[in-house]
Amino acid sequence: MTLQGDGGTDPRGHGDDVRAVPLRHPGRWVASAVVLVVAAAVVSSLVTNERFQWDVVGEYFFSSAILSGLWTTLWLTAVSMTIAVVLGIVIALMRLSPNPVLQGGANLYTWFFRGTPLLVQLIFLFNISALYPVLTVGVPFGPQFFEIPANDILTPAVVAIVGLSLNEAAYMAEIVRGGIKSVDHGQTEAAQALGLRRSVIMRRVVLPQAIRVILPPTGNETISMLKYTSLISVIAMPELLYSAQVIYSRTYETIPLLLVASIWYLIVTSVLTVGQAYLERRMSRDQRNPEAFLGGLRRHLRVHDRRAITRRERP
Repeated sequence: MTLQGDGGTDPRGHGDDVRAVPLRHPGRWVASAVVLVVAAAVVSSLVTNERFQWDVVGEYFFSSAILSGLWTTLWLTAVSMTIAVVLGIVIALMRLSPNPVLQGGANLYTWFFRGTPLLVQLIFLFNISALYPVLTVGVPFGPQFFEIPANDILTPAVVAIVGLSLNEAAYMAEIVRGGIKSVDHGQTEAAQALGLRRSVIMRRVVLPQAIRVILPPTGNETISMLKYTSLISVIAMPELLYSAQVIYSRTYETIPLLLVASIWYLIVTSVLTVGQAYLERRMSRDQRNPEAFLGGLRRHLRVHDRRAITRRERP
């Protein structure tokens, strides 16, 4: 915004009347015009190009094979992400442990699973029976109780859950570690001064505050996990993409079936995005009003102190 004057008796050359004139941004108008033209071209192509075969898309959109694959994608995402979050918390705590053995093991885990592609890990795990045809259960370097053929256990569903969970846990460990380190260390020191154990401090003091930092990237990782399930098609598990592939390998209607899968992915990711935004708004309100959280924390600490005093007074 610029100021324009009409001159006058001011010796510094400024007028008595100053009028605000907004700055012009022709570049913005040009960019907007380009975006509108591109959008119109894309919409026109989608509507007028008969090769998209929208009638075929509508025919298969609610077919039983596609809906079954969609359900497999949803439960696979939920199960794998739940395991990954729990395992990621454990690995993050190991990385923050003063024990060098635990810290080294956690570092090695994250180094391997973050350093190799997920697709390679899935294929390797699916063919692990070539290395270990028989899985044994027993005491290490001691007696063995029983043996199980690897192919009887490592079904495509098990491989998918294990592969996705192990890979995602490496990323969740870094997210959780960053959230824990974001909490002021003075709070941990204050809780230690009250005589609280390390596990109690982590559970009641650190993690409830770290969740505000952990939640947004966890939502992003959940959406990514939904899309990563499409890689399971390489091990012939009938998730959404594989179900579409089975159909178009028979009908040769490749583009319409890929559109069906893409639209369903867009629908589910949109729902997850809305849920993530809602949770982030809730966490933001809690962050602006920390008294509720601090009050609850004080109540927890008072209850813990009373229990500790009761245990000391028992004969």
